[in-house]
Amino acid sequence: MAALRIAILDDYQNVALKMADWKRLGPDAQITVFDQHLPTLDAQAEALAPFDVLCLMRERMPVRAELLERLPNLKLMVVTGVRTRSIDFAAAEARGVVICHTRGGDSSFATPELAWGLILACARHIPQEHRNVRDGGWQRTLGTTLEGRTLGLVGLGKMGARMASIARAFGMPVIAWSQNLTADRAAAAGAELVAKEELFDRADVVTIHLVLSDRTRGVVSAPELARLEPGSILVNTSRGPLVDEAALIARLDAGGLRAGLDVFDQEPLPAGHPLRQRDDVVLTPHLGYVTDTTYAQFFDDCVEDILAWRAGAPVRLLAG
Repeated sequence: MAALRIAILDDYQNVALKMADWKRLGPDAQITVFDQHLPTLDAQAEALAPFDVLCLMRERMPVRAELLERLPNLKLMVVTGVRTRSIDFAAAEARGVVICHTRGGDSSFATPELAWGLILACARHIPQEHRNVRDGGWQRTLGTTLEGRTLGLVGLGKMGARMASIARAFGMPVIAWSQNLTADRAAAAGAELVAKEELFDRADVVTIHLVLSDRTRGVVSAPELARLEPGSILVNTSRGPLVDEAALIARLDAGGLRAGLDVFDQEPLPAGHPLRQRDDVVLTPHLGYVTDTTYAQFFDDCVEDILAWRAGAPVRLLAG
C-alpha cells in the first residue's frame, strides 16, 4: 500500500502528535509536523508538494489557487474549527480536493477569558510591573479599577454575551452595538443597545467580538478611536483587520489609550512591527482559542476526518 503523506501545519507548540492517537491511521500514514510558519508561496509549495493531506491550524496559512496549482498530490484538507475564510474553495473543488473541518473546541469560553485577561493586564499595568519586579524595581504605575466603568461590546454573539455576563461580576454596566443587534437581544444578554458613536463616547473599555467580513473590515477606525476618552482600553481578540491598524497606532501616539491585542493584520506579527515596541499595548500571539481542551478536540477530529475520508465516507464536509 502506498504511503499516505500527511502534513500538520503551523503547530507552533509542537503538540499535535501528543494531543490525539494518530496511530489509528495505520502504519502507512507518514506524518510530518511543521512547527514553524511557512512565510512565502514558494516556501509553501516546495515544502508541501509531496503531501496527500494537509491539516491546517485555523487560518494561519491561506490556501489560495496559486498554491493549490503547485500541490499535485493534494487530496484532502482538514481545517481546525468550524469555518475558514483563507481557502479558495472553488479552486480546491476544481482540483478534486476534499475539505473537512473539526469541531470548534471551547473558544466560546476561552476567548472571552483571554479578553478579560487583557483588560486586567491593561487596567493594572501587569506586564510593566512584572518587568519592574523582575528587574529589581518596585511600584511605578497607577492602576484603574473596573467597578462602575462601562464595558462597550462591539458584537454581542456567543462571545460578546459571555463578556457581558462576566462584566456583571466586576460591577460594570454593559452597552453594545453591531449592525443587526436589536434592543431585545441586547437586553437578553444584560446589555443596553446603543448607536456605534455612542458606544465609543461612553465606554471606558471596548472589546470587539465580530466575524471578519467585507462589511466589518475596519469597523473600528479613526473616527471611532477619536471618540474614546483618555484612559480608555481597547481589546481585540477577534481578527486584526476589524481595527484599522494605522489609525490605532496614530491614536496610541496621541496618548491616553491602552490596548490589548491578540490578533493582527499580519500573523505572525513581524519582528520589527511598531506595536512590539510600545508600553501602552499588551500583546499576545493569537491565543484566544489556544487551550489544551480545544487542541485535543481539534487533533482528535483531524484523525477522525482522515479515517472517514479514507473509508470513502468523509464527515464534516466544508464548503465555501
